Amino acid sequence: MQTVLSGIRPTGNLHLGNYFGAVRSFVEMQNNYNSYFFIADWHSLTTHPTPEDIRRSARTILAEYLACGIDPEKATIYIQSDVPEVLELYLYLNMNAYLGELERVTSFKEKVRKQPDNVNAGLLTYPTLMAADILIHKADKVPVGKDQEQNMEMARLFARRFNRIYNVEFFKEPESFHFSEKAVKVPGLDGSGKMGKSEGNAIYLKDDEATIKKKVMKAVTDAGPTEPNQEKPEPIANLFTMLEIVSSRETYDFFNEQYNTCQVRYGDLKKQLAADINTFCAPIRERINEYLSNTELLDRIARQGAEKAREHAAATLREVRQIIGFHA
Repeated sequence: MQTVLSGIRPTGNLHLGNYFGAVRSFVEMQNNYNSYFFIADWHSLTTHPTPEDIRRSARTILAEYLACGIDPEKATIYIQSDVPEVLELYLYLNMNAYLGELERVTSFKEKVRKQPDNVNAGLLTYPTLMAADILIHKADKVPVGKDQEQNMEMARLFARRFNRIYNVEFFKEPESFHFSEKAVKVPGLDGSGKMGKSEGNAIYLKDDEATIKKKVMKAVTDAGPTEPNQEKPEPIANLFTMLEIVSSRETYDFFNEQYNTCQVRYGDLKKQLAADINTFCAPIRERINEYLSNTELLDRIARQGAEKAREHAAATLREVRQIIGFHA
């Protein structure tokens, strides 16, 4: 069975875009792959060096993963910092990573532009830590967005370079895994772009009913259609996309017909959309809160996941040490 690995930073809650874009696919993956899902708390330090409570944030993300259907009996779910073997492989990969190629990575240059007062070594070597996360488990596939594709190419480069330097065929080159057919691009509520934490246009899975309604009612609209069957501008198309995702077909068709006949009332549409989003989120929100109220259970799941991940990582690391020439 092929191995798939994916991580998420503990710097914010999961939102509808996360759920439909990736998490839902992870739930399906755990039935078909040897799946590793990790909470990337080390990675988060590159941009958040003094988090308020990184362990609590990691617990929250863990609770949300579990509430969405990740099963710790089927998949290995763990917190990155609980698997120190990754750091040793990170060290070895850094010894064969070159300054020039790391400085050319687009995500590094973008971060330098955004945080000029915090251009740290971890930011520069982000690709090697990501490669260590992947290669320590010899992952075949890694679900990534387009913004991570260059880092994936770097991971493949480091795998090839290790094999070439030590004259072995040890590390496989991991493939990028895209959810092109199953993933849904969830729009934000601000009239443009996709839903995201940094854009401030997200509905989080743990938002309560009142919060969801408040966010939806603030969604950008226009004065309404002036001609039958006219094309929907982006802000309105976004609302209809959301309807298509969370509402019934009958509800979508009703408001679509109202729009096409210039009779649509955006207030009614938003109220219905808010109600349907809440209906969708309510059972997930309830499960999240149940998990968050049981920190002993969350810690036990994280500990068991770390034990499984460390066992696999340690086996890889023993071989790496032998190949390089250290005592295993």
